Amino acid sequence: MTLNRRDFITRTAMGAAGIGLATAIPDFLYAKAENPSKDLFFKLALSQFSLASQFWSKKLDPLDFPMKTKTAFGIEGLDYCSMFFADKAKDTKFLNELKKRSADNGCYNLRIMVDGEGVLGNLDVAERTKAIENHYKWIDAAALLGCPMIRVNVEGDGNPEEVAKAAEDSLAKLIAYGSKSKIDVIVENHVGISCNGAWLAGVMKSLNNKHCGTLADFGNFCINRTKPEAQTIDAYMKTKCLEEYDRYKGITELIPYAKGVHAKSHTFDAAGNDTETDFYKMFGIIKKSGFNGWVSIEYEGGLFKMYAPQSNYLGDDAGVLATKKLVEKAGKAA
Repeated sequence: MTLNRRDFITRTAMGAAGIGLATAIPDFLYAKAENPSKDLFFKLALSQFSLASQFWSKKLDPLDFPMKTKTAFGIEGLDYCSMFFADKAKDTKFLNELKKRSADNGCYNLRIMVDGEGVLGNLDVAERTKAIENHYKWIDAAALLGCPMIRVNVEGDGNPEEVAKAAEDSLAKLIAYGSKSKIDVIVENHVGISCNGAWLAGVMKSLNNKHCGTLADFGNFCINRTKPEAQTIDAYMKTKCLEEYDRYKGITELIPYAKGVHAKSHTFDAAGNDTETDFYKMFGIIKKSGFNGWVSIEYEGGLFKMYAPQSNYLGDDAGVLATKKLVEKAGKAA
């Protein structure tokens, strides 16, 4: 089975929780912002995964995510990750408090990104049914929080056409369940075969349901990666992508179905540009498509900094601000 990056990191993160996160602030962050978020053609959100090291090191409580997002970054959209409150899906007290704190900070609860609940593209009917049912509680949680959607994964092993049919079956059942509380179901290019833009776009086209769509991520297009030598983050960081789907082609294929976008970032050059993705090209594609919904910043470098304090990655906060600055510049230029 293709390694699930996010689940892998989840398993190993707590082992490094005590590592310091201090980092130098690059010069480009001190420059005056060229464009406030209010002038963009899209709305700006923050993926909770951007602050993963703070949640796993217990420096930030999940209930404080709304306040942190608004006060530290000036962002109002909240893109939740189920992994940071995995045991709270049915905890109405927790969910109501989170909803209250979001409202108190003038934030918008956008979605819950669900991981670790089973393989929705599993060719085994019994296992697939179990995975589907595992997601129901997150649809209920989204409804309580006031989120209009959840994000799921549709990976699976086997013939791509058969996996696609299995994924469509799962999505149809989740959409039917979500319809009871007006919750949509969207899919990210995130794991295994779903990182193939044409394949995932094909699933969307075949399903053809207005209550389903994509969460188009700038960076999740590795369709074949070497296996880590050990179950450690250091070993994972040494793996290499053997085959990567063209990210610009992938975003072009996924954006017509998009109900959200992830502006993924890891490292920046001296001018503040992402070293892996041309954000200007990406936002040109997005604007041309007519998309005007939510774009979520998803900075992952802070988590890698957690494991390698001497690395060139920025810490969580600096990385989020650097990504925000780049998103604003690229969005204005599009």
